Amino acid sequence: MKYSVRFTPEAEDDLDRLYAFLPEKDLKAAEEALDAISRGIDFLRELPFSCRKAIPENPLLHELLVSFGNSGYVALFEIEDQTTLTVLAVRHQREDDYY
Repeated sequence: MKYSVRFTPEAEDDLDRLYAFLPEKDLKAAEEALDAISRGIDFLRELPFSCRKAIPENPLLHELLVSFGNSGYVALFEIEDQTTLTVLAVRHQREDDYY
């Protein structure tokens, strides 16, 4: 069974912000970063429970780690039900936390 993945408006803004940062330095890296995040989201469709729990108090709130270069990205997501998960936020691993 594949999960349907949706994004909050804030998560979509995060993706826009992350993409906008890289083209100034390296357009190819910006495209590769989005590809890496996209592959991570594809992984979530199959195995969301394999990602680490974000906080112990909420067993349905998880973090996806996306490797890219020397660091990568972190996507915070919540498993809504047996068919849907929602990406709440995306950040670079070197950014301040998204909480």
